[in-house]
Amino acid sequence: MHKLRMLTGYRVLDFTQIVAGPTCTRLLAEMGAEVIKVELAPGGDRVRALGLKPRDPKYRGSSQSTYFVQHNHSKWSLAVDFRNPKTQALLRHLVTKSDVVVENFSPGVMARAGLAYENLRVLNPSIVMCSISMAGQTGPLSQVPGFDYIAAAYAGAADRFGEADRGPALIPLAIGDSYTGVTAAMAICAALLHRERTDEGQYVEATLVDSWFHMEQVNVPRVSLRGEAALPARAGSLHPDGGPTGNFRYSDKEYIAITVLPHQWKQFAAATRIPGLETDPRFATPRARRDNNDVLRDLIEAWLQSFTSRAEAVATLERHRVPCAPVLNLAEAIAHPHLRARRTVRRVKDSHLGEFDITGMPAKFSIWPEHENLKADLLGEHNEQILSEILGCSLEEITALYREGAIVRDPCLEREMSDA
Repeated sequence: MHKLRMLTGYRVLDFTQIVAGPTCTRLLAEMGAEVIKVELAPGGDRVRALGLKPRDPKYRGSSQSTYFVQHNHSKWSLAVDFRNPKTQALLRHLVTKSDVVVENFSPGVMARAGLAYENLRVLNPSIVMCSISMAGQTGPLSQVPGFDYIAAAYAGAADRFGEADRGPALIPLAIGDSYTGVTAAMAICAALLHRERTDEGQYVEATLVDSWFHMEQVNVPRVSLRGEAALPARAGSLHPDGGPTGNFRYSDKEYIAITVLPHQWKQFAAATRIPGLETDPRFATPRARRDNNDVLRDLIEAWLQSFTSRAEAVATLERHRVPCAPVLNLAEAIAHPHLRARRTVRRVKDSHLGEFDITGMPAKFSIWPEHENLKADLLGEHNEQILSEILGCSLEEITALYREGAIVRDPCLEREMSDA
């Protein structure tokens, strides 16, 4: 018997773009919520202009892109002129028929549109609203513009990446954005559970700065107690606390990630049989190994040269239960059978872009399989359905909204309508 998804029946009004907000609402959609993505005219979510675009000339001017599909599949697109009074009235009406509102505008934008939480809870006292921002709705940094990398800089995280003798390195992954999106989705689910028990809606915040700072696993208490003397130094490919933990060179292009916790030191020594590991005072304690991190790296990398392949070295470590892995490039990771088997990598087929891979759902549930046929809307693809079926607008009213530019849609949809 097919079971309903956990969030089936909940409607989410999604005023988000780029990565952090869309990650939150995509996760809610994958868990069954009906997500209406409100996109701003004329171009919609800014990531529609990024990533790869359709090659086929018949899709000239298409709003679709691979970047957009990855972060916004499983949602409906409603494309509007956000400043139009008629549109704002329609959005307020949608709030009365929704359970959740998520937005990641700069602080103050929703209030200027009459859509702040104070306004929304008058329209719908049970609404759960979540604001996602760089640094929060209040505080000294609240009006500072910024994205993931700016938040990492303010959170003391960006200073940590890179080689000891060089400046901070940039990590080209949306770590803060993704973590914030997951945090926001978790908080919304908790707020909905609270509402089920109390009938109370509430306001939730998630910020990139808070998320980055929350990733600190050990150093905040150290620095708090000891000051700048305890600041962790940039250590490049090695973990500053030793281990040994880091990415170790096998060849010019191949590395092996190794993580050895103190209780695993003896099995690591047994696996490598490097002379002196168990007797040399420089490696006798975790602190000694940390202080001699560079010496250990040189010994390990010399040992790795004794193998005819990286896979052979990994297999030797694994036989002794030493945590290790080949450092895969992205193409290798996409092709890895484990990631394929668990749908960490998923294949989508888009009518304008063709077939390609995207990231998978980071959580797995036991009572239903993941949705197979993932689809992302073209800009404004569900305008008519949302306005007519949810808000009760007539065909004449919808036509007038198009004529006034209050709602817009993808040029390919326009051509399809004119051909019909």
